[in-house]
Amino acid sequence: MTEERWVVAAKRADFQGIGEKFSIDPVIARLIRNRDVITEEDINGYLNGNLEQLNNPFLMKDMEKAVEMILAKIEQNARIRIIGDYDIDGVTSAYILRKGLRELGADVDTYLPDRITDGYGIHEGLIQNAIADGVDTIVTCDNGIAAAKEIQMAKDAGLTVIVTDHHEVPYEEVNGEIREILPPADAVINPKQKACSYPCKLLCGAGVAFKLICALYEKRGIAREKTYDYLDLVAVATVGDVMDLKEENRILVKEGLKYLRNTKNTGLQALIRANGLEDKKISAYHIGFVLGPCINASGRLDTARRSLELLQEEDPRKAAKLAGDLMAMNQSRKALTLEGVEEAIRQIDTTSLSKDRVLVVYLPECHESLAGIIAGRIREKYHKPTIVLTKGEQGVKGSGRSIETYSMFEALNECKELLTKFGGHPMAAGLSLEEKNVEPFREKINRLCRLTEEDLQPKVVIDVPMPISYITRELIEQLELLEPFGKGNTKPVFAQKGIYVLNPRIFGKNRNVVKMQVADENGASMEAVYFGESEVFLETAKEKGKLSIVYYPGINSYHGRENLQITILSYQ
Repeated sequence: MTEERWVVAAKRADFQGIGEKFSIDPVIARLIRNRDVITEEDINGYLNGNLEQLNNPFLMKDMEKAVEMILAKIEQNARIRIIGDYDIDGVTSAYILRKGLRELGADVDTYLPDRITDGYGIHEGLIQNAIADGVDTIVTCDNGIAAAKEIQMAKDAGLTVIVTDHHEVPYEEVNGEIREILPPADAVINPKQKACSYPCKLLCGAGVAFKLICALYEKRGIAREKTYDYLDLVAVATVGDVMDLKEENRILVKEGLKYLRNTKNTGLQALIRANGLEDKKISAYHIGFVLGPCINASGRLDTARRSLELLQEEDPRKAAKLAGDLMAMNQSRKALTLEGVEEAIRQIDTTSLSKDRVLVVYLPECHESLAGIIAGRIREKYHKPTIVLTKGEQGVKGSGRSIETYSMFEALNECKELLTKFGGHPMAAGLSLEEKNVEPFREKINRLCRLTEEDLQPKVVIDVPMPISYITRELIEQLELLEPFGKGNTKPVFAQKGIYVLNPRIFGKNRNVVKMQVADENGASMEAVYFGESEVFLETAKEKGKLSIVYYPGINSYHGRENLQITILSYQ
């Protein structure tokens, strides 16, 4: 494994002055500056942003048009069908649209594609079904921006189509100029369109769906506060779909978490209870690693309609059963994922794959729904862009996960003649191809790869070199002002050299937890914990005598006692 490169964030500002103005510790001021929040207005928004600061939904291109159309369709009692996606963002955005449109009196139903039989997004079969069912209008959510051919088919059949999406807009290069390829829908709501003046381009599919409901409610004269009932689901989708927690997303998640803790949604209440979180302060971590994977599990191993059923269920007993089913499915998903990860590592370590800068791993026996999770784990282990391919019913399907210095979406665009379908973001993408093209694709994506050795070296960005003696309860409480943590607003990390490890004890079922005291050269000491390869950690500490550590401070509660404690994240 490549050795980490530690870098200290060296962004400058008047930390003392900012601290005084906003009544925060200068260390907190520095952490905010490290997240590129610079002006006083932005700092105030970062610390105190609230629902009043949400952007006007009518700033989105085609929003006015879509709202007028939908309200007219409701008046005509026309049949509306929402077509979502099978992941957490697709399920939650479909739920938000269905609930919102029903509140307005619409005749509306939802269809979530099956990952295996339908594949991603809208396709010809779904349009034929809609025509056969007498549907007048299709509204997509979390998909549709790349479905020009399919939407043209719907238009030719006389259907009205409104696209709501957040994925990258497909493009072609003509004479050195980038030209967007937009679907021929009646309205296209996607902040990533060039002609869209909406200030925040970071929304997930559920965020865009929420904005459409906000606009519809406003046009109908419904109190703005009524839209806040959707914020818990918007937070779940934003974190679950790994969106940047910046700008408007930060407000949506920060406020949405408050609503999630007291959610009115019976299904979410059941899922929270099933995971033993009803008395806990639910954070973005719990969405990303506990609740979110359960909602995603049905779309992976069964059908996403199970998760949608959970969100729609109002009977607590039925909701509890559905929540239990999703938890069981998530346990199965974990076991299958582990098998896939082990096989991928075996292939990489025993073949020429190890020399590639972009890892393309073909796991024909693997369940195709797990490709993205496995790609993420492999990307973490080797710090290389990773694409995991599986054998589907119609050819080969796969998912990619990237590193910050490599746009997966652009890379796939450069290889598009070898692919039957692709789409996504710079950091994550999906693709389909014929089996005979697996090796040519692997060869081409590596040949075109411009990553350097430095790009491929894992980098740990240290926010502040800070002695453990500076840690106080007040500082730890102020760190909460920076939450929610996640992509684009990472948990801050600190570092100190010359740390002694004292009285270490190994714990855990897998013996992967080290509890200890640590002390610095000035005699300051504190409780500490390390999660990982415990034996290697202790051997290194013994061999070196003193360690340099990267850490995060917190409060450890145990049997009613509270102590300051650091979690060691990395060491050298």
